[in-house]
Amino acid sequence: MGFKSFVIKPFAAFVSRGIDQWKKTAVADQDKWMLELVSAAKSTKFGQDHHFDQITDYESFKKHVPVLDYEDLKPYIEKATKGESDVLWPGKPRYFAKTSGTTSGVKYIPISNESMSNHINGARGAMLNYVAKTGDASIFDGKMIFLSGSPELDQKGGVPTGRLSGIVNHEVPAWIKGNQLPSYATNCIEDWEEKLEKIIDETLKEDMRLISGIPPWVQMYFERVLERTGKKTVLEVFPNFSLFIYGGVNFEPYRAKLEQLIGKRINSVELYPASEGFIAFQDDQKDSGMILNTDSGIFYEFIPAEEYFNENPTRLKLDQVEVGKDYALIINNNAGLWGYSIGDLVRFTSLNPYKLVVSGRIKHFISAFGEHVIGKEVEEAMKAVAEKHSVSTIEYTVAPQVNPDSGLPYHEWLVEFATMPSDMGAFAADLDLAMTKQNIYYEDLITGNILRPLVITPLAADAFRNYMKSEGKLGGQNKVPRLSNDRKIADAMEQYRLS
Repeated sequence: MGFKSFVIKPFAAFVSRGIDQWKKTAVADQDKWMLELVSAAKSTKFGQDHHFDQITDYESFKKHVPVLDYEDLKPYIEKATKGESDVLWPGKPRYFAKTSGTTSGVKYIPISNESMSNHINGARGAMLNYVAKTGDASIFDGKMIFLSGSPELDQKGGVPTGRLSGIVNHEVPAWIKGNQLPSYATNCIEDWEEKLEKIIDETLKEDMRLISGIPPWVQMYFERVLERTGKKTVLEVFPNFSLFIYGGVNFEPYRAKLEQLIGKRINSVELYPASEGFIAFQDDQKDSGMILNTDSGIFYEFIPAEEYFNENPTRLKLDQVEVGKDYALIINNNAGLWGYSIGDLVRFTSLNPYKLVVSGRIKHFISAFGEHVIGKEVEEAMKAVAEKHSVSTIEYTVAPQVNPDSGLPYHEWLVEFATMPSDMGAFAADLDLAMTKQNIYYEDLITGNILRPLVITPLAADAFRNYMKSEGKLGGQNKVPRLSNDRKIADAMEQYRLS
């Protein structure tokens, strides 16, 4: 046992005891946070507009705080991005986390001094709880590789602005800094291919114990390490590697390949981080459910998934949820997000303690690589490019190709054309360009050489009709999903591919 792991163990035990405590007081803590958040923000522009001074319990909270999305909050956020204070939360934001996924394109999610601790302490708690529960602190005796976005920040209204993963790079605690790889300079490289080679240069001779990142990025790193070294498994290169921390995309499509590359199954910890807050983390190696972060500046609400698009959907507190049901997750936090729908569906696997899994998105989406592509972006891109090329479509759907036979992964567009493009290559290129304009994450993945440009697969006449008939979903209100985060539909459409 190294010195750092020796010192970390009692600290980890202390943090883990705190986590075990708020597991027991989750409902009371949520009631406390609802009132504390309202009290802190009653003098803000939003608090005055929504009569926070009249909120005394959850019923009055629901009366005065509606369920909102980014478009609803945008007028307030625009005031904050122009430098105004006391708009959604007292003072000015500490950061804006830049993200994507709405009709307005780029979103600017405020992060306050208070909410920053939620992000940092949430990740810290996940790591230290792992140490306490497994008794293995050896990850702190070696290097930790964090594959993240660039830490270079812009300014918006005098507030530092960038991707959440880049922002977090500026807040890494000093006691982890010495373990952290890659270097700041390497993290700033925008091109993923170039950045990846530099990361390998910096890490290949190090004693890597832990790696954290989105599964497809980690997979690519491992593949390149084995290519560079000629070794058969990652454990031959990093014999002390023992923990994989991930979040952001579904791990299951990558699990078999990653375990093959590593050489065995190793421990992993799933996180549920979002720009809006650090929501949950896996606290037990034998349980895939993630413990909800209930005492860290967030008041959660839940809307039954089937009611989400109703005019007056049911809104529930934590003590009103049930196991096995899907809920739209609503956030109220100490950065000034109020009644905010983050677009995720969650499903509780336990109520004692409160554990959940992410069960999907409110709308269909693709995020196999962290791109968060939504239906409207796909439809806007297709509409514009089809008009340009005088093309019409009958139906189409989009799916990720995570493990192609050769080359980089890509998005596959399966299209039943009414009129075919005269130049399919030009049509595909324009469609890919249109998608990069619709979604900044997709643009980053394309320009960073993480994804190759989209691939169009033309389908035979009546392909989607025959598919829907085979599924028993022909007619009525049934629709072909515009996009999906797996290949279930894409694989079923293979039989209709034009040769």
